[in-house]
Amino acid sequence: MKKKSYALEMLWDSLIVLAGTAIYAVGLYYFVEPSNTAPGGVSGIALLVNYATGFPVGITSALINFPLLILGLIFLGKEFILKTLLSVASFTVIYDYILTPLHFPYYDGERLMASLFGGIVTGIGLGLVFYAAGSTGGTDIVTKLVQRRFPHMQLGRILLIVDLLIVGASIIVYRSIESALYAIIVIYANTQLINVVVYGNDSGRLLYILSNHYREITDGILSTIDRGVTLLEGEGGYTGEEKKVILCALRKNEYHKVKKLVRSIDPNAFIIAAESFEVEGEGFKDIQKED
Repeated sequence: MKKKSYALEMLWDSLIVLAGTAIYAVGLYYFVEPSNTAPGGVSGIALLVNYATGFPVGITSALINFPLLILGLIFLGKEFILKTLLSVASFTVIYDYILTPLHFPYYDGERLMASLFGGIVTGIGLGLVFYAAGSTGGTDIVTKLVQRRFPHMQLGRILLIVDLLIVGASIIVYRSIESALYAIIVIYANTQLINVVVYGNDSGRLLYILSNHYREITDGILSTIDRGVTLLEGEGGYTGEEKKVILCALRKNEYHKVKKLVRSIDPNAFIIAAESFEVEGEGFKDIQKED
């Protein structure tokens, strides 16, 4: 029974990866390539190579990914790499053997619009791939391998460095600083849509509040904002004084209301606000039960 359930889950994930890869390929072909932008990643390198030499984008991407897939298979596990291999192979077929030979129409209008919508469409595609715990290969594998060797390094920082190097190279290849500026727009829109697809509207703010007026603040949040509050036991590292720490999960549009409330009760309260990508539980997203 478990094997059947696992097989169905893998099949469903594979279909999502295929759909996401197809959307990503269309966005890249229809918006990004015609606007002469290289928005980071292996696909960005492939676009630069294609512009300079005419070598197919999909095959270039596959050739760069091949050695990375082998390393990933050794160090990162079979399931992740199988989904990545599916994405890499389907991208090559869709881009080089469906879209290009059929002369699929592309957008040749305003570059700003092309960059913006290119980021949106490719972001939706990548978001679906990531949602299914897959990857399009390339820098995703590189960052995971680097983090395996240097666990203290943040994935986002590694990706940013790699993307900036590729965007910088686009200035030389396209001989235009504007190409780099438009690439940044693509990357930004891309990132935002990935977050929306993967995390939906369940992101929020996580608040830690330290105040001697914790009881009044707690009552105010419960009655005014109608959000649950947890009181944590804390201790001052220097003074050794016992303190109450208010922990509260909020939606983004509730953050400023709580901040205003806290300041009205205790102007000297210490507030730490952190980004929360997903919140499950009462008042937020329904708790997902594991099979």
